[in-house]
Amino acid sequence: MSDSTFTKWVACWGNATSITDRKEAVYAKDLTLRYPVRVVFSGSKFRFHFSNLTGTEEVKITKAFVALKGSDYKALGITLNGEKELRIPAGKEITSDEIDFAVKAGEQVEVSMYLADFTQMNAGTLVTGPLSKGSYAYGDFADKEKFPDDLSRSTNWFYFLNTIDVFTEEKNHALVCYGDSITAQSWPDYLAQKAWDKGFHNVAIIRRAVCGTRILRQYDCITYAAYGLKGETRFPIEMQVAGASAVIIQHGINDIIHPVGVEVNKFRPWSDMPTAQDMEKGVEDFYISYARKLGIKVWSGTLLPIFGWRTYAPFRNDLRNEFNDWLRTSDKFDGCVDFDKAVRNPEKPEAFAQGFDSGDHLHPSEAAYKAMAEAVPESLLS
Repeated sequence: MSDSTFTKWVACWGNATSITDRKEAVYAKDLTLRYPVRVVFSGSKFRFHFSNLTGTEEVKITKAFVALKGSDYKALGITLNGEKELRIPAGKEITSDEIDFAVKAGEQVEVSMYLADFTQMNAGTLVTGPLSKGSYAYGDFADKEKFPDDLSRSTNWFYFLNTIDVFTEEKNHALVCYGDSITAQSWPDYLAQKAWDKGFHNVAIIRRAVCGTRILRQYDCITYAAYGLKGETRFPIEMQVAGASAVIIQHGINDIIHPVGVEVNKFRPWSDMPTAQDMEKGVEDFYISYARKLGIKVWSGTLLPIFGWRTYAPFRNDLRNEFNDWLRTSDKFDGCVDFDKAVRNPEKPEAFAQGFDSGDHLHPSEAAYKAMAEAVPESLLS
């Protein structure tokens, strides 16, 4: 395949960026981060987006590399304006220089970053799934093929690296999965595997998900800072996805389950409790209208069962059902992925089907995440 075949940039991998969980230690030093990425279509060049969106200090990535995983390991440096040190201002995102890199569909690359100096680790997101396995090592091993076993561990926190674009063929496109912790977990990875296994090698699944996030509200306290930005703020930032053709929005359950009253939790007043109409207006104003400006299709994703969750009450389930009815029937969308129907108990629809509950009565099991991926129609992949 000649370079003349490649005509446009398309995102081939991506995560959201949010405020990381604020623990006692929020800085790292002399640390290497490494993230493996399967590239689903062939291309001739890469460019890398790094984010410090939620940081309050400049981040300095001392050096960064990309390497093709395989027998002939060769790490190529990632630069910014010709410099090997990548400086990301607080609250900003940057795009690296383009790098010539011939890659074939299905190959795996690894992106590694070395942080030499004290670095505020406040911009990242927690992601799980069979294709989302990062690692880190104490010391500088960014251009080395292997990490020392005694100095390294796996991680599901993805810091700074936000999106990878590949210069590829015109036929290729990206499908964005937008949501909260349910989307930050496994179903987008299973959807990516489904697309590959069924021969849809022209679509990349881009995950834009933050645990705990809501459509209408956000928390301005360190206790819940990791629950991220509200939809109005998040969506325009996270939809900066090269080659995006459509977005699946599966979002809103936290708006329903979080409010409990200040007498129970000072940060969760009843005034945060929305109506279905409030949520519908938020989706229309924040999500649909912006996506239309980008010229991409918008698919709704219904909210999952919550029976047994610690704040469950019939009125919350009624609100979920009312919102789901709108997600299924509104002509504002190009279609609906009925995730609720795919995982609920048909005899007790407020609850998960047998084997589909992770145990907390809010998040699905791995089997249920696979069922969610199966519920996505192939027309969205093609």
